[in-house]
Amino acid sequence: MKRALISVSDKTGIVEFTKELVSLGYEVISTGGTKKTLDEAGVKTIGISEITNFPEIMDGRVKTLHPNVHGGLLCVRDNQEHLKALEENDIDLIDMVVVNLYPFKKTLEKEETTHEELIENIDIGGPSMLRSAAKNHKFVTVVVDPKDYKQILLEVKESGDTELTTREELAAKVFRHTAGYDSLIAEYLTKKSGVEFPESITVTYEKVQDLRYGENPHQRAGFYKNAFTGYSISTGKQLHGKELSYNNIQDANSALEILKEFSLPTVVAVKHMNPCGVGCGESILEAWNKAYGGDPVSIFGGIIALNKIVTKEVAEKISELFLEIVIAPGYEKDAFEIISKKKNIRIMELDMDLKIKNTNKLTTVMDGVLIQELDQKELLKDDLVCVTDRKPTDSELEDLMFAWKVVKHVKSNAIVVARESQTVGVGAGQMNRVGAAKIALEQAEDKCCGAVMASDAFFPMPDTVEMAAKYGIKAIIQPGGSIKDSLSIEECNKNGIAMIFTGVRHFKH
Repeated sequence: MKRALISVSDKTGIVEFTKELVSLGYEVISTGGTKKTLDEAGVKTIGISEITNFPEIMDGRVKTLHPNVHGGLLCVRDNQEHLKALEENDIDLIDMVVVNLYPFKKTLEKEETTHEELIENIDIGGPSMLRSAAKNHKFVTVVVDPKDYKQILLEVKESGDTELTTREELAAKVFRHTAGYDSLIAEYLTKKSGVEFPESITVTYEKVQDLRYGENPHQRAGFYKNAFTGYSISTGKQLHGKELSYNNIQDANSALEILKEFSLPTVVAVKHMNPCGVGCGESILEAWNKAYGGDPVSIFGGIIALNKIVTKEVAEKISELFLEIVIAPGYEKDAFEIISKKKNIRIMELDMDLKIKNTNKLTTVMDGVLIQELDQKELLKDDLVCVTDRKPTDSELEDLMFAWKVVKHVKSNAIVVARESQTVGVGAGQMNRVGAAKIALEQAEDKCCGAVMASDAFFPMPDTVEMAAKYGIKAIIQPGGSIKDSLSIEECNKNGIAMIFTGVRHFKH
């Protein structure tokens, strides 16, 4: 008679699965709460203590760590020495292990969780059994995911056992599962101990979906989320439209990064991971009008993110355009009906009050990963240093702060021109700062007069200020720190431009 050892924290479908195994001739060994569940369902089981001849002790911490368990799992069945050892030690074979682990992740996600609770939810026996069975998958079927129950039962019914290829796939899944489980524990303990950049890292991401393709149709791609995802596109709910694409997700992430900077009603339009329009207002409609007016050409085919509920009036504006995605915390009923008339537009809902849980940013390079803290540096008015004869007016200062929040998220070299809480010109990703300024100023045209300019890094030469003066820029915000700062300051004073130094650089490569 074949034997299955079953011990699961996720009891989805376990009663039905076990009943089928018993009907197919399996004897079932079980432990703790799983045994209780199966017994109550009328499934005959053998307690683990009957196998080990040793009681479950230390509140269940020690129950399956025993030779009678692991010997039955690890025996190489075409090795006569192994079989002889089993016989001499009165150990029976175990043919299947169905185990999923203590809910460490769920415990960690709870709002009020103590360190002691988390430690008690570190599974020891479960991973040990899974690893033993997975190592010996040539002979043993190992199951960690309830989604695999159906396939296993089908194969056992057809041929009396699972196929070797299936056991190989299940073993690989087990090692992915235990690796992910261990990495969560390692991440938690590493953070608790205050180690910022450990000697090695293992990160865990859970699959969200397969993507039709990557950046280009010839590239395959998938979307995975961090196990502790908070404020991000992966926690959003898609209410309508086609599946998200690789580029959609990249652009949506960029829009959300910008949106998080603002508390007033704000609309962010993004194209190719750069903002093409950002607007703040007293209402979400005013914010929309500003974001759209910032660049009514580039917004076509873009991504829109709003931090307030979409009203009917805004929905009517949105419906006039071709957009890839709209992301908001909610939609008025009429608003949703208006937008959803477009078959393919992706409508997303996301709680804008969620916190950013992952404070480190990972960037892949060839055969490596770069890790850095997220750029969440908040600039306060008390941090600003006016270095020119003319000081910015109160309204200019508000616009400077607005522009600074936006330029932080524009690809370097970056220049943003803004007025009245609206971007009117964005110069992104140029090889020199004057080139970025030229793009932003030419885009803004006559809106430059009386506007402000933000630069993500210092001016190495006064040429950017010279160009800004020609277009009528009245105030500039930049990090400062160039050995030739005095030349830019002199040029500002010459043209009556107020200039603020922040002491903070915001490169975004």
